[in-house]
Amino acid sequence: MSPPRPKKRFGQHFLRDRGVVARIVAALAPQPGDRVVEIGPGTGALTRELLARLPHLDAVELDRDLIARLESEFPRERFTLHPGDALKFDFCRLAAGDGRLRLVGNLPYNISTPLLFHLLDQAHCVQDMLFMLQKEVVQRLAASPGGKDYGRLSVMIQYRCAVEKLFDVAPGAFNPPPKVDSAVVRLVPHQAPPVAVDDPERFALLVRAAFASRRKTLRNNLKGLLSAEQIAAVGIDPGRRAETLSLSEFAALSNVTTPAR
Repeated sequence: MSPPRPKKRFGQHFLRDRGVVARIVAALAPQPGDRVVEIGPGTGALTRELLARLPHLDAVELDRDLIARLESEFPRERFTLHPGDALKFDFCRLAAGDGRLRLVGNLPYNISTPLLFHLLDQAHCVQDMLFMLQKEVVQRLAASPGGKDYGRLSVMIQYRCAVEKLFDVAPGAFNPPPKVDSAVVRLVPHQAPPVAVDDPERFALLVRAAFASRRKTLRNNLKGLLSAEQIAAVGIDPGRRAETLSLSEFAALSNVTTPAR
């Protein structure tokens, strides 16, 4: 069977470096009783190594051509392939009983941010996530306040997960090589959020608004949500920009209960 051609519309860059695959599997350290789900198995480079260590593996794949190849290579009694779009997939239905999932994959870079937000909504049934992402995205996930990488994605991910950047991966590890460097990151959902938030939906709305225009101050970006007086009342200067606020400061703003009039 000839090698599959990567499809631009799916943002496909197939992992081919066995050394990188080995490092990912070692970092995941799968145990026989784990319920592991691979997102976007592609040509199966990571799939093969996972199945060498697991009695069963679930995977989610959108590309019909790859689905046919994967189903012909891996035994169905040990490999369950779920055709579909990971952006719409209900991962929690794969969690048996009180068990939680371990998610792993080389995520398509063109959907990585919306996919991460989709997975955050299902974090209650996830033990951990180990993903290959664009290096720039990993830097944003792990960023601290005050830098250019720190933004909405940083705040929302760190509110829900502990973030650990593991290692960088050069373009040559893929076919075709991407034009950017990549990195592997571990995300572990918090048992309880690190800050107290009264209303998670309001928290998400406020964080989105705060970063709507990075060059504007909180006074301007939060109009309609909080007044300058309300911002100052929790000890935060309304003239600051969102990128300077800590997670706890965002929580304090979110917990101001009376909307600005």
